[in-house]
Amino acid sequence: MTDLTPRRRMLVLAICCMSLLIVSLDNTILNVALPTLRRDFHSSVSGLQWTIDAYLIVLASLLILAGSTADRIGRRRVFQTGLALFVLGSVLCSLAPSLGWLVGARVVQAVGGSMLNPVAMSIITNVFTEPRERARAIGVWGAVVGLSMAMGPLVGGVLVDSVGWRSIFWLNVPIGLAALALTALYVPESRAERPRRADPAGQAFMIVLLGALTYAIIEGPGRGWGDPAVLGAAIAAALSLAGFVGHALRAPEPLIDLRFFRSVPFAGATVIAVSVFAAFGGFMFLNALYLQDVRGLSALHAGLYLLPMAAMSAVFAPLSGRLVGSRGPRASLVAAGAATLASALLMAVFDAETRNVTLFAAYVLFGIGFGMVNSPITNTAVSGMPRAQAGVAAAVASTSRQVGNALGVAVIGAVLAAGTSGSRSGGAAFVDAARPAYWVLAGCAAAVLVLGVVTTGRRAARSAERTAALFETAEPPSGGRHVTGASTR
Repeated sequence: MTDLTPRRRMLVLAICCMSLLIVSLDNTILNVALPTLRRDFHSSVSGLQWTIDAYLIVLASLLILAGSTADRIGRRRVFQTGLALFVLGSVLCSLAPSLGWLVGARVVQAVGGSMLNPVAMSIITNVFTEPRERARAIGVWGAVVGLSMAMGPLVGGVLVDSVGWRSIFWLNVPIGLAALALTALYVPESRAERPRRADPAGQAFMIVLLGALTYAIIEGPGRGWGDPAVLGAAIAAALSLAGFVGHALRAPEPLIDLRFFRSVPFAGATVIAVSVFAAFGGFMFLNALYLQDVRGLSALHAGLYLLPMAAMSAVFAPLSGRLVGSRGPRASLVAAGAATLASALLMAVFDAETRNVTLFAAYVLFGIGFGMVNSPITNTAVSGMPRAQAGVAAAVASTSRQVGNALGVAVIGAVLAAGTSGSRSGGAAFVDAARPAYWVLAGCAAAVLVLGVVTTGRRAARSAERTAALFETAEPPSGGRHVTGASTR
């Protein structure tokens, strides 16, 4: 693709960033609409959790499959299919007559969304072949993530207050259709020279594992932990985990090669991604409900309150990228863990949400922590991996982000539901119920802080080198595990 003109390459980058914008915007924008959905559909906390987690579970389950399928049958073809499904899902969401229909439409959105970000990143890495240009393109890609986070609460607040919650899904339609048309005109088709084979058994185990585990966590407080459905889901999750591991050890090309986890940096990046995105998902879920249900703010004012967090994330994300490039990932990971931990402790120990000064301090600290963590996660995940495995390693890191987000909403929502299930109501009851949830978030932040130190030392680097050697010696001459451009955010 080196014959593309600079102008056309920039057009391809813009089209890929459009897909990232609607997928990233969709989650942050929905949080602000949760209290309105609760009133319109008379929903419980668990119902609100499903509107977010149904999307995240399906997205996390299909990211790696979408990337490998695009490598095999054509990246532009899969990207276009993803855009069409995402637009269709958005239309169905806007027309949903009940919460159940909304959750189903979110699943359609997620199937489309799984084909967008990983495939778009593959397209970018194949269009921008010169390392310096590629680095700039990925920098723009990262900036769009910060932009979507900053825009989400504010745009969502404006739309919910002025038009209604259904309008937040209308926003995806013109952007998605424009990206679909521009893709047909300007994005070249590409495939991997030696794509990975599909792993349907591993894929099925992952879907059942994530779905059953999330169901047990979300429904446990309401149904009771001894309820047959909850117990059945927990057992199904445990059996699926055992089946996934057993299958991965036997399959020639498993969905996730468990040998990756012999690399301390890779294993650490996976746990860090789950931990920090669990904290993010839980934090956003708690505060969207608190600002509107307890403080009585409108959706717009709630979005404005959350703006300092989003702004800090947008500012510190590129700074973290430069810091990782110059000094490695440790400094960024330690800063991210420390800032996020300080924010969670402000909430857990000092009830920071009850006063504006401490509330905004907690938001600023959380935004700094979240902004600092994304770049070192990907860097640490692929550190020391051979080039043929770097795309798969980055895809696993991206999947871990979505898994963490889903589990954060599930766990924090379950803690909140358990704490507010009694006869007490009002702001004091919410603050009391939220305190254990913030301690959970503090634990996630502490894990980021500790792992940021442990997984970035010399001993960890040597484990990554040993792991890379396993793949280099096992690489079959005909291709086997080779992956080209499968990286994903």
